[in-house]
Amino acid sequence: MVADGTGPSEAPPGVTVIRTGGTLAGQGVPPVRNYLYALCRLIGRALRLPRHDVVVTMTDPPLLAVAGPLLAARYGAASIHWSHDLYPALLPVVGARLPGPLMRMVEYATEKALRRHDAVVAIGRCMARRITAIGVPPERLAVLPNWPDSRIHPVERASNPFRVEHGLGDRFTVTYSGNLGLAHPMAGVLDAAETLGRTDPDIVFLLIGDGRGHRAVADAVKERGLRNVRFLPFQPPERLAESLSAADLHLATMEPRAEGLLVPSKVAGALAAGRPCLFLGPAGSEAAALVDGCGLALDPLDGAEIAAAIRNYARNSARCAEEGRRALAVTAGWNADIAARRFAALAEAVRKPASLVRVPKRGLPHA
Repeated sequence: MVADGTGPSEAPPGVTVIRTGGTLAGQGVPPVRNYLYALCRLIGRALRLPRHDVVVTMTDPPLLAVAGPLLAARYGAASIHWSHDLYPALLPVVGARLPGPLMRMVEYATEKALRRHDAVVAIGRCMARRITAIGVPPERLAVLPNWPDSRIHPVERASNPFRVEHGLGDRFTVTYSGNLGLAHPMAGVLDAAETLGRTDPDIVFLLIGDGRGHRAVADAVKERGLRNVRFLPFQPPERLAESLSAADLHLATMEPRAEGLLVPSKVAGALAAGRPCLFLGPAGSEAAALVDGCGLALDPLDGAEIAAAIRNYARNSARCAEEGRRALAVTAGWNADIAARRFAALAEAVRKPASLVRVPKRGLPHA
C-alpha cells in the first residue's frame, strides 16, 4: 500500500497494490502537513483492509513506524518495521528542523514504537547499531542490505551506446548517478573537478540525476567555470545498465552526520555495473564496507584526496578492471530474490500462532 497519486503499477500474481492518493512531490523541504496527510491516509486505508498476518511499515512518511504496532494489535497480527532511513534523527541532516519539544516528543514516540515491533529490518550494520542503541533487542533485528536493480549489468565500454551518444569518446569518465540531496555533500567533488580540470583535462565528471541539491551544484559549476562537469537527467530504468557502465569510476557521497541514518543505494548499482566506486562518506558506514576491495572510502570534503584517487584510477586501467571484477563478485551474492526469501522467512518467523489471533470486535471497519 503506497501513498501517492500515480497510476496502477505492475505487480506479480497474488500481489495487490492499493494506492491511497495524493502526492509528496515538490521543491524544498516537504511541509510537515504533507507527511501528516499521507500518514492519515495510509492508516485510514489500512484500517479498512481485511485481517492480515503481518503488518510491515517502512520509512516514508515519518512516524509510520509508530502506526505499525497499533495496526498489528487490532487483529493480533505481527509487526515488522523496514527501516530505510532513521527518522526523526535524519530530519536535521536534510535541512528539516522541528521545534525542540516537538522533536523530543517525536523521538520518544518513534523509539518506543520500534521497541514494540516484533522485528525491525535495517539496511546496514551501521543502522542496526543505531537501532540497538535505542533499546531494540538484537534478536529482533535483521540486516537486509539494498540490492541492485536486476536490470543492471556490465556493458562493454568500447561498444556502449551511452558513451557514443554523449560523446565521451576515450575520456576517463567519473559518474555520480542518483539523487543529489541535502545529505549528499558535493563540495569535495567540485574541488576535485576544479583541480583535475587544470592537471588532467581528459577526465570528465558526469552527474546524472536531480534532487534538492541539484541547483546549488549546477550554480557552483557555473560560478567556478568547470568545463569538465556535465549534467544529465535521471535515465529510464531500461537504460540503467548502459548509463552506469558508461562510467570508468563511480562516486557516492554521504553527509558524515548521516552515518547509520541512511545507506546510499547507488553504491550497489555502481558495483553491479562492474565498476569501482569511491564512497565519499563516513568510514563506519555500510557503504564504506561494501566498497572495500572494489573502491575507496574517502573524506567527502577533501577535494585534494579525491582528485588524487581519481587520477590514480585514470592512470591505472588494470586496477579499474580488477576492482570491477571484485565489484561483480560482491553483488553476485545478494539480489532481490535472495532478499525476498530472507524477508519471507522473517515474516513467517514472527507470524502469530492461530491460537493467539483475536477477531476484531463487531462494528469496527473492515473490508
